[in-house]
Amino acid sequence: MKRSIYLMIALLTVWGTGHAQGQAPMPFSLQESIAYALQHRASLQATRNQEKIAKAQVGEIRAMGLPQVSGSLEVGDNFIQQQSFLPAEFFQDPNNPNAPEPGTFVPVTFTPAYTGNATVSGSQLLFDGSYLIGLKAAKTYTELSRKATEQSEIEVAGQVSKAYYGVLVNRERFELLSQNLHRLDTLLYQTGVMFDNGVAEKLDVDRLRVQLNNLSVEKQNTERLMAVSENLLKFQMGIKQQQPIMLTDKLAEVEVDVAKVNPQSFTYSNRIEYSILETQRDLAELDLRNRKSGYLPKLSLNARYGYITANNSFNNITKTRNWLEYGYVGGQLQVPIFDGLRKHYQVQQARITIENTKLGFETLSQSIDLELAQASAELTNALDVLVARRENMALAEDIARVAKIKFQEGVGTNLEVVTAETDLREAQTNYYAAMYDALISKVNLDKATGTLLTK
Repeated sequence: MKRSIYLMIALLTVWGTGHAQGQAPMPFSLQESIAYALQHRASLQATRNQEKIAKAQVGEIRAMGLPQVSGSLEVGDNFIQQQSFLPAEFFQDPNNPNAPEPGTFVPVTFTPAYTGNATVSGSQLLFDGSYLIGLKAAKTYTELSRKATEQSEIEVAGQVSKAYYGVLVNRERFELLSQNLHRLDTLLYQTGVMFDNGVAEKLDVDRLRVQLNNLSVEKQNTERLMAVSENLLKFQMGIKQQQPIMLTDKLAEVEVDVAKVNPQSFTYSNRIEYSILETQRDLAELDLRNRKSGYLPKLSLNARYGYITANNSFNNITKTRNWLEYGYVGGQLQVPIFDGLRKHYQVQQARITIENTKLGFETLSQSIDLELAQASAELTNALDVLVARRENMALAEDIARVAKIKFQEGVGTNLEVVTAETDLREAQTNYYAAMYDALISKVNLDKATGTLLTK
Protein backbone atom coordinates (compact mmCIF):
# COMPACT_ATOMS: atom_id res chain seq x y z
CA MET A 1 0.00 0.00 0.00
CA LYS A 2 2.87 2.36 0.89
CA ARG A 3 4.56 1.59 -2.42
CA SER A 4 1.39 2.62 -4.27
CA ILE A 5 1.31 5.88 -2.35
CA TYR A 6 4.97 6.59 -3.11
CA LEU A 7 4.41 5.82 -6.78
CA MET A 8 1.44 8.19 -6.92
CA ILE A 9 3.49 10.94 -5.27
CA ALA A 10 6.29 10.42 -7.80
CA LEU A 11 3.87 10.58 -10.73
CA LEU A 12 2.28 13.76 -9.37
CA THR A 13 5.75 15.27 -8.91
CA VAL A 14 6.71 14.52 -12.51
CA TRP A 15 3.38 15.83 -13.73
CA GLY A 16 3.78 19.02 -11.72
CA THR A 17 7.35 19.52 -12.95
CA GLY A 18 6.26 19.18 -16.55
CA HIS A 19 3.56 21.78 -16.06
CA ALA A 20 5.95 24.07 -14.23
CA GLN A 21 8.19 23.97 -17.26
CA GLY A 22 5.30 24.75 -19.54
CA GLN A 23 5.11 21.24 -21.03
CA ALA A 24 1.35 20.84 -21.01
CA PRO A 25 0.17 17.50 -22.47
CA MET A 26 -1.03 17.75 -26.05
CA PRO A 27 -4.36 15.94 -26.57
CA PHE A 28 -4.64 13.63 -29.58
CA SER A 29 -7.32 11.42 -30.98
CA LEU A 30 -6.31 8.71 -33.43
CA GLN A 31 -7.24 10.81 -36.45
CA GLU A 32 -5.50 13.85 -34.97
CA SER A 33 -2.38 11.73 -34.38
CA ILE A 34 -2.39 10.61 -38.00
CA ALA A 35 -2.93 14.17 -39.23
CA TYR A 36 -0.06 15.41 -37.05
CA ALA A 37 2.23 12.68 -38.36
CA LEU A 38 1.37 13.51 -41.96
CA GLN A 39 2.48 17.08 -41.33
CA HIS A 40 5.51 16.59 -39.10
CA ARG A 41 7.02 13.18 -39.85
CA ALA A 42 10.53 13.88 -41.19
CA SER A 43 10.48 10.95 -43.62
CA LEU A 44 7.27 12.26 -45.20
CA GLN A 45 8.73 15.73 -45.54
CA ALA A 46 11.67 14.22 -47.40
CA THR A 47 9.26 12.34 -49.67
CA ARG A 48 7.36 15.54 -50.40
CA ASN A 49 10.66 17.23 -51.24
CA GLN A 50 11.20 14.50 -53.85
CA GLU A 51 7.79 15.37 -55.25
CA LYS A 52 8.84 19.03 -55.49
CA ILE A 53 12.02 17.93 -57.28
CA ALA A 54 9.88 16.04 -59.80
CA LYS A 55 7.81 19.18 -60.44
CA ALA A 56 10.99 21.20 -60.92
CA GLN A 57 12.21 18.61 -63.43
CA VAL A 58 9.04 19.21 -65.46
CA GLY A 59 9.96 22.88 -65.66
CA GLU A 60 13.50 21.95 -66.64
CA ILE A 61 12.26 19.84 -69.55
CA ARG A 62 9.77 22.51 -70.61
CA ALA A 63 12.59 25.08 -70.68
CA MET A 64 14.31 23.08 -73.42
CA GLY A 65 11.55 24.11 -75.84
CA LEU A 66 11.76 27.81 -75.02
CA PRO A 67 14.15 30.24 -76.73
CA GLN A 68 17.76 29.78 -75.68
CA VAL A 69 19.73 33.04 -75.64
CA SER A 70 23.34 33.54 -74.62
CA GLY A 71 25.96 36.26 -74.90
CA SER A 72 29.71 36.16 -74.94
CA LEU A 73 32.61 38.60 -75.02
CA GLU A 74 36.13 37.47 -75.79
CA VAL A 75 39.31 39.53 -76.10
CA GLY A 76 42.60 37.71 -76.62
CA ASP A 77 46.33 38.24 -77.10
CA ASN A 78 47.85 35.99 -79.79
CA PHE A 79 51.22 36.06 -78.07
CA ILE A 80 52.47 33.49 -80.62
CA GLN A 81 50.80 34.46 -83.84
CA GLN A 82 49.87 31.59 -86.09
CA GLN A 83 51.50 31.56 -89.54
CA SER A 84 50.52 30.05 -92.87
CA PHE A 85 52.63 29.02 -95.87
CA LEU A 86 52.34 30.60 -99.32
CA PRO A 87 54.13 29.46 -102.47
CA ALA A 88 57.33 31.34 -103.25
CA GLU A 89 55.93 32.34 -106.64
CA PHE A 90 53.83 34.96 -104.82
CA PHE A 91 57.01 36.76 -103.87
CA GLN A 92 59.05 36.58 -107.15
CA ASP A 93 60.82 39.84 -107.96
CA PRO A 94 63.44 39.88 -110.74
CA ASN A 95 65.08 42.91 -109.16
CA ASN A 96 65.42 41.27 -105.74
CA PRO A 97 68.36 38.90 -105.55
CA ASN A 98 67.07 37.63 -102.16
CA ALA A 99 63.66 36.53 -103.50
CA PRO A 100 62.74 32.99 -102.48
CA GLU A 101 63.38 30.25 -104.91
CA PRO A 102 60.47 28.93 -106.96
CA GLY A 103 58.96 25.69 -105.62
CA THR A 104 59.49 26.66 -101.97
CA PHE A 105 57.00 28.05 -99.40
CA VAL A 106 57.21 31.21 -97.39
CA PRO A 107 55.70 31.52 -93.85
CA VAL A 108 53.34 34.47 -93.64
CA THR A 109 51.53 35.86 -90.54
CA PHE A 110 47.84 36.52 -91.14
CA THR A 111 46.71 36.55 -87.49
CA PRO A 112 46.75 39.96 -85.80
CA ALA A 113 48.28 40.36 -82.36
CA TYR A 114 44.97 41.11 -80.66
CA THR A 115 41.43 39.94 -81.49
CA GLY A 116 38.02 40.53 -79.98
CA ASN A 117 34.56 39.07 -80.46
CA ALA A 118 31.23 40.12 -78.89
CA THR A 119 28.31 37.86 -79.76
CA VAL A 120 24.66 37.36 -78.88
CA SER A 121 23.30 34.04 -80.12
CA GLY A 122 19.89 32.44 -79.87
CA SER A 123 18.11 29.27 -80.88
CA GLN A 124 14.53 28.09 -80.92
CA LEU A 125 13.44 24.47 -81.17
CA LEU A 126 10.71 24.23 -83.80
CA PHE A 127 10.08 20.50 -83.88
CA ASP A 128 11.46 17.56 -81.92
CA GLY A 129 9.30 14.49 -81.33
CA SER A 130 11.35 13.46 -78.32
CA TYR A 131 10.76 16.83 -76.67
CA LEU A 132 6.97 16.67 -77.06
CA ILE A 133 6.82 13.18 -75.62
CA GLY A 134 9.28 14.16 -72.90
CA LEU A 135 6.83 16.82 -71.71
CA LYS A 136 4.10 14.21 -71.33
CA ALA A 137 6.48 11.80 -69.62
CA ALA A 138 7.57 14.50 -67.19
CA LYS A 139 3.99 15.16 -66.14
CA THR A 140 3.40 11.44 -65.72
CA TYR A 141 6.56 11.17 -63.64
CA THR A 142 5.24 13.95 -61.40
CA GLU A 143 2.06 11.93 -60.94
CA LEU A 144 4.16 8.89 -60.03
CA SER A 145 6.04 10.95 -57.45
CA ARG A 146 2.76 12.17 -55.97
CA LYS A 147 1.50 8.60 -55.66
CA ALA A 148 4.75 7.56 -54.00
CA THR A 149 4.11 10.28 -51.42
CA GLU A 150 0.59 8.95 -50.91
CA GLN A 151 1.98 5.44 -50.42
CA SER A 152 4.35 6.75 -47.75
CA GLU A 153 1.45 8.53 -46.06
CA ILE A 154 -0.51 5.26 -45.91
CA GLU A 155 2.49 3.51 -44.35
CA VAL A 156 2.78 6.25 -41.73
CA ALA A 157 -0.96 6.11 -41.00
CA GLY A 158 -0.68 2.35 -40.38
CA GLN A 159 2.33 2.77 -38.10
CA VAL A 160 0.65 5.55 -36.09
CA SER A 161 -2.59 3.55 -35.78
CA LYS A 162 -0.81 0.47 -34.45
CA ALA A 163 1.24 2.54 -32.00
CA TYR A 164 -1.87 4.43 -30.84
CA TYR A 165 -3.79 1.21 -30.22
CA GLY A 166 -0.78 -0.17 -28.35
CA VAL A 167 -0.90 2.77 -25.94
CA LEU A 168 -4.67 2.38 -25.49
CA VAL A 169 -4.39 -1.31 -24.67
CA ASN A 170 -1.50 -0.83 -22.26
CA ARG A 171 -3.28 2.05 -20.56
CA GLU A 172 -6.46 0.00 -20.15
CA ARG A 173 -4.48 -2.95 -18.80
CA PHE A 174 -2.62 -0.67 -16.39
CA GLU A 175 -5.88 0.69 -15.02
CA LEU A 176 -7.25 -2.82 -14.58
CA LEU A 177 -4.07 -3.93 -12.80
CA SER A 178 -4.44 -0.94 -10.47
CA GLN A 179 -7.97 -2.08 -9.62
CA ASN A 180 -6.76 -5.64 -9.05
CA LEU A 181 -3.94 -4.38 -6.86
CA HIS A 182 -6.37 -2.34 -4.80
CA ARG A 183 -8.76 -5.29 -4.45
CA LEU A 184 -5.97 -7.68 -3.47
CA ASP A 185 -4.54 -5.16 -1.03
CA THR A 186 -7.95 -4.89 0.59
CA LEU A 187 -8.24 -8.68 0.76
CA LEU A 188 -4.78 -8.88 2.33
CA TYR A 189 -5.81 -6.37 4.95
CA GLN A 190 -9.02 -8.27 5.70
CA THR A 191 -7.14 -11.56 5.90
CA GLY A 192 -4.64 -9.95 8.28
CA VAL A 193 -7.53 -8.93 10.54
CA MET A 194 -8.89 -12.47 10.35
CA PHE A 195 -5.44 -13.79 11.30
CA ASP A 196 -5.29 -11.44 14.27
CA ASN A 197 -8.69 -12.79 15.37
CA GLY A 198 -7.54 -16.38 14.91
CA VAL A 199 -9.86 -17.07 12.01
CA ALA A 200 -7.15 -17.32 9.33
CA GLU A 201 -3.67 -18.80 9.27
CA LYS A 202 -0.38 -16.99 8.72
CA LEU A 203 0.04 -19.10 5.58
CA ASP A 204 -3.08 -17.46 4.17
CA VAL A 205 -1.60 -14.01 4.78
CA ASP A 206 1.74 -14.97 3.24
CA ARG A 207 0.12 -16.39 0.12
CA LEU A 208 -1.81 -13.20 -0.45
CA ARG A 209 1.31 -11.10 0.20
CA VAL A 210 3.22 -13.07 -2.43
CA GLN A 211 0.33 -12.56 -4.81
CA LEU A 212 0.31 -8.84 -4.05
CA ASN A 213 4.05 -8.53 -4.62
CA ASN A 214 3.77 -10.33 -7.98
CA LEU A 215 0.91 -8.08 -9.01
CA SER A 216 2.88 -4.97 -7.99
CA VAL A 217 5.82 -6.04 -10.15
CA GLU A 218 3.49 -6.74 -13.07
CA LYS A 219 1.95 -3.33 -12.68
CA GLN A 220 5.38 -1.68 -12.70
CA ASN A 221 6.34 -3.61 -15.83
CA THR A 222 3.09 -2.58 -17.50
CA GLU A 223 3.74 1.03 -16.54
CA ARG A 224 7.18 0.91 -18.16
CA LEU A 225 5.73 -0.80 -21.22
CA MET A 226 3.10 1.93 -21.41
CA ALA A 227 5.86 4.56 -21.40
CA VAL A 228 7.75 2.71 -24.13
CA SER A 229 4.63 2.37 -26.28
CA GLU A 230 3.90 6.07 -25.78
CA ASN A 231 7.44 6.95 -26.88
CA LEU A 232 6.97 4.76 -29.94
CA LEU A 233 3.78 6.66 -30.75
CA LYS A 234 5.62 9.98 -30.44
CA PHE A 235 8.30 8.69 -32.78
CA GLN A 236 5.74 7.57 -35.36
CA MET A 237 4.01 10.95 -35.10
CA GLY A 238 7.25 12.91 -35.45
CA ILE A 239 6.80 14.65 -32.10
CA LYS A 240 9.61 15.30 -29.62
CA GLN A 241 10.06 12.69 -26.92
CA GLN A 242 10.10 15.40 -24.23
CA GLN A 243 6.62 16.61 -25.18
CA PRO A 244 3.91 14.90 -23.07
CA ILE A 245 0.80 13.78 -24.91
CA MET A 246 -2.67 12.74 -23.85
CA LEU A 247 -4.78 10.25 -25.81
CA THR A 248 -8.42 11.27 -26.00
CA ASP A 249 -9.81 8.10 -27.60
CA LYS A 250 -11.05 5.29 -25.37
CA LEU A 251 -10.51 1.61 -26.04
CA ALA A 252 -14.21 0.95 -25.52
CA GLU A 253 -15.04 3.43 -28.29
CA VAL A 254 -12.95 1.64 -30.91
CA GLU A 255 -15.18 -0.26 -33.30
CA VAL A 256 -14.15 -3.11 -35.53
CA ASP A 257 -16.31 -3.20 -38.65
CA VAL A 258 -17.07 -6.88 -39.11
CA ALA A 259 -18.52 -6.15 -42.55
CA LYS A 260 -15.00 -5.46 -43.79
CA VAL A 261 -14.02 -9.05 -43.16
CA ASN A 262 -15.62 -10.01 -46.45
CA PRO A 263 -15.53 -6.83 -48.58
CA GLN A 264 -17.94 -6.96 -51.49
CA SER A 265 -17.12 -3.71 -53.31
CA PHE A 266 -13.33 -4.01 -53.33
CA THR A 267 -11.53 -3.00 -56.51
CA TYR A 268 -7.82 -3.18 -57.19
CA SER A 269 -7.72 0.52 -57.99
CA ASN A 270 -8.37 1.17 -54.29
CA ARG A 271 -4.81 0.10 -53.62
CA ILE A 272 -2.12 2.72 -54.16
CA GLU A 273 0.31 0.01 -55.33
CA TYR A 274 -2.01 -0.79 -58.24
CA SER A 275 -2.33 2.88 -59.13
CA ILE A 276 1.46 3.29 -59.04
CA LEU A 277 1.85 0.33 -61.40
CA GLU A 278 -0.65 1.92 -63.79
CA THR A 279 1.45 5.09 -63.86
CA GLN A 280 4.62 3.06 -64.42
CA ARG A 281 2.89 1.39 -67.37
CA ASP A 282 2.04 4.82 -68.81
CA LEU A 283 5.67 5.87 -68.43
CA ALA A 284 6.83 2.71 -70.21
CA GLU A 285 4.46 3.40 -73.12
CA LEU A 286 5.70 6.99 -73.35
CA ASP A 287 9.27 5.73 -73.35
CA LEU A 288 8.43 3.49 -76.31
CA ARG A 289 6.97 6.45 -78.19
CA ASN A 290 10.06 8.46 -77.34
CA ARG A 291 12.34 5.79 -78.79
CA LYS A 292 10.30 5.68 -81.98
CA SER A 293 10.37 9.47 -82.30
CA GLY A 294 14.13 9.20 -82.70
CA TYR A 295 13.47 8.35 -86.36
CA LEU A 296 11.82 11.76 -86.90
CA PRO A 297 13.79 14.83 -88.06
CA LYS A 298 14.56 17.75 -85.78
CA LEU A 299 14.07 21.35 -86.86
CA SER A 300 15.50 24.39 -85.09
CA LEU A 301 16.03 28.10 -85.77
CA ASN A 302 19.43 29.66 -85.01
CA ALA A 303 20.60 33.27 -85.00
CA ARG A 304 23.79 35.14 -84.17
CA TYR A 305 24.59 38.84 -83.99
CA GLY A 306 27.83 40.44 -82.93
CA TYR A 307 30.96 42.45 -83.53
CA ILE A 308 34.50 41.35 -84.29
CA THR A 309 37.78 43.24 -84.18
CA ALA A 310 41.48 42.60 -84.80
CA ASN A 311 44.57 44.79 -84.51
CA ASN A 312 48.24 44.63 -83.74
CA SER A 313 47.77 47.30 -81.05
CA PHE A 314 45.70 46.52 -77.96
CA ASN A 315 44.67 50.16 -77.57
CA ASN A 316 43.12 50.16 -81.03
CA ILE A 317 40.74 47.25 -80.35
CA THR A 318 39.07 49.31 -77.63
CA LYS A 319 37.98 51.90 -80.21
CA THR A 320 34.44 51.50 -81.49
CA ARG A 321 35.32 52.22 -85.13
CA ASN A 322 37.55 49.16 -85.25
CA TRP A 323 34.68 46.75 -84.43
CA LEU A 324 32.93 45.19 -87.43
CA GLU A 325 29.26 44.20 -87.22
CA TYR A 326 27.98 40.84 -88.44
CA GLY A 327 24.74 38.81 -88.18
CA TYR A 328 23.38 35.41 -89.10
CA VAL A 329 19.97 33.72 -89.06
CA GLY A 330 19.14 30.29 -90.39
CA GLY A 331 17.36 27.02 -89.84
CA GLN A 332 18.81 23.61 -89.10
CA LEU A 333 17.22 20.33 -90.09
CA GLN A 334 18.69 17.14 -88.69
CA VAL A 335 17.55 13.94 -90.39
CA PRO A 336 18.61 10.61 -88.87
CA ILE A 337 19.81 8.22 -91.56
CA PHE A 338 21.60 5.29 -89.96
CA ASP A 339 22.81 4.81 -86.38
CA GLY A 340 23.93 1.20 -86.50
CA LEU A 341 20.41 0.00 -85.45
CA ARG A 342 20.83 1.61 -82.02
CA LYS A 343 17.28 2.99 -81.93
CA HIS A 344 15.95 -0.33 -83.22
CA TYR A 345 17.30 -2.14 -80.18
CA GLN A 346 16.13 0.64 -77.88
CA VAL A 347 12.59 0.17 -79.20
CA GLN A 348 12.86 -3.57 -78.55
CA GLN A 349 13.89 -2.93 -74.94
CA ALA A 350 11.02 -0.49 -74.42
CA ARG A 351 8.49 -3.01 -75.74
CA ILE A 352 9.79 -5.70 -73.40
CA THR A 353 9.56 -3.24 -70.50
CA ILE A 354 5.88 -2.65 -71.31
CA GLU A 355 5.29 -6.38 -71.44
CA ASN A 356 6.93 -6.85 -68.04
CA THR A 357 4.80 -4.04 -66.62
CA LYS A 358 1.64 -5.74 -67.84
CA LEU A 359 2.80 -9.00 -66.29
CA GLY A 360 3.30 -7.06 -63.07
CA PHE A 361 -0.45 -6.39 -62.92
CA GLU A 362 -1.14 -10.11 -62.74
CA THR A 363 1.45 -10.63 -60.01
CA LEU A 364 0.22 -7.63 -58.03
CA SER A 365 -3.42 -8.73 -58.32
CA GLN A 366 -2.57 -12.17 -56.97
CA SER A 367 -0.54 -10.62 -54.18
CA ILE A 368 -3.41 -8.30 -53.23
CA ASP A 369 -5.87 -11.20 -53.28
CA LEU A 370 -3.63 -13.19 -50.97
CA GLU A 371 -3.06 -10.24 -48.65
CA LEU A 372 -6.79 -9.54 -48.51
CA ALA A 373 -7.62 -13.18 -47.74
CA GLN A 374 -4.97 -13.34 -45.03
CA ALA A 375 -6.06 -10.05 -43.45
CA SER A 376 -9.70 -11.16 -43.46
CA ALA A 377 -8.82 -14.52 -41.93
CA GLU A 378 -6.59 -12.91 -39.30
CA LEU A 379 -9.31 -10.47 -38.27
CA THR A 380 -11.94 -13.23 -38.15
CA ASN A 381 -9.70 -15.39 -35.99
CA ALA A 382 -8.77 -12.44 -33.79
CA LEU A 383 -12.42 -11.55 -33.22
CA ASP A 384 -13.26 -15.17 -32.35
CA VAL A 385 -10.38 -15.31 -29.89
CA LEU A 386 -11.40 -11.94 -28.44
CA VAL A 387 -14.95 -13.13 -27.80
CA ALA A 388 -13.72 -16.33 -26.13
CA ARG A 389 -11.19 -14.53 -23.96
CA ARG A 390 -13.72 -11.90 -22.97
CA GLU A 391 -15.98 -14.70 -21.74
CA ASN A 392 -13.02 -16.34 -19.98
CA MET A 393 -12.18 -13.08 -18.24
CA ALA A 394 -15.79 -12.62 -17.12
CA LEU A 395 -15.83 -16.19 -15.78
CA ALA A 396 -12.50 -15.68 -14.04
CA GLU A 397 -13.79 -12.51 -12.40
CA ASP A 398 -16.86 -14.35 -11.15
CA ILE A 399 -14.77 -17.27 -9.87
CA ALA A 400 -12.44 -14.88 -8.03
CA ARG A 401 -15.40 -13.08 -6.51
CA VAL A 402 -17.02 -16.34 -5.30
CA ALA A 403 -13.71 -17.69 -3.98
CA LYS A 404 -13.21 -14.51 -1.95
CA ILE A 405 -16.72 -14.71 -0.48
CA LYS A 406 -16.32 -18.38 0.40
CA PHE A 407 -13.00 -17.72 2.11
CA GLN A 408 -14.38 -14.81 4.10
CA GLU A 409 -17.36 -16.94 5.20
CA GLY A 410 -15.07 -19.79 6.20
CA VAL A 411 -16.33 -22.33 3.67
CA GLY A 412 -13.41 -21.91 1.22
CA THR A 413 -9.65 -21.99 1.39
CA ASN A 414 -7.12 -19.27 0.87
CA LEU A 415 -5.48 -21.41 -1.80
CA GLU A 416 -8.66 -21.20 -3.85
CA VAL A 417 -8.54 -17.41 -3.61
CA VAL A 418 -4.88 -17.26 -4.70
CA THR A 419 -5.52 -19.67 -7.58
CA ALA A 420 -8.58 -17.72 -8.68
CA GLU A 421 -6.62 -14.43 -8.60
CA THR A 422 -3.81 -15.99 -10.66
CA ASP A 423 -6.29 -17.33 -13.19
CA LEU A 424 -8.01 -13.93 -13.35
CA ARG A 425 -4.76 -12.11 -14.01
CA GLU A 426 -3.87 -14.59 -16.74
CA ALA A 427 -7.34 -14.25 -18.28
CA GLN A 428 -7.02 -10.45 -18.26
CA THR A 429 -3.57 -10.61 -19.88
CA ASN A 430 -4.89 -12.94 -22.56
CA TYR A 431 -7.89 -10.70 -23.16
CA TYR A 432 -5.85 -7.57 -23.74
CA ALA A 433 -3.41 -9.48 -25.92
CA ALA A 434 -6.39 -10.64 -27.98
CA MET A 435 -7.73 -7.07 -28.07
CA TYR A 436 -4.41 -5.77 -29.38
CA ASP A 437 -4.24 -8.54 -32.00
CA ALA A 438 -7.76 -7.67 -33.15
CA LEU A 439 -6.91 -3.98 -33.49
CA ILE A 440 -3.72 -4.73 -35.42
CA SER A 441 -5.68 -7.08 -37.69
CA LYS A 442 -8.21 -4.30 -38.22
CA VAL A 443 -5.43 -1.93 -39.34
CA ASN A 444 -3.98 -4.58 -41.66
CA LEU A 445 -7.37 -5.23 -43.24
CA ASP A 446 -8.01 -1.51 -43.74
CA LYS A 447 -4.65 -1.28 -45.45
CA ALA A 448 -5.38 -4.36 -47.58
CA THR A 449 -8.71 -2.90 -48.76
CA GLY A 450 -7.17 0.51 -49.43
CA THR A 451 -9.35 2.29 -46.87
CA LEU A 452 -6.78 2.98 -44.17
CA LEU A 453 -6.19 6.57 -45.25
CA THR A 454 -8.99 8.18 -47.24
CA LYS A 455 -8.90 11.81 -48.35
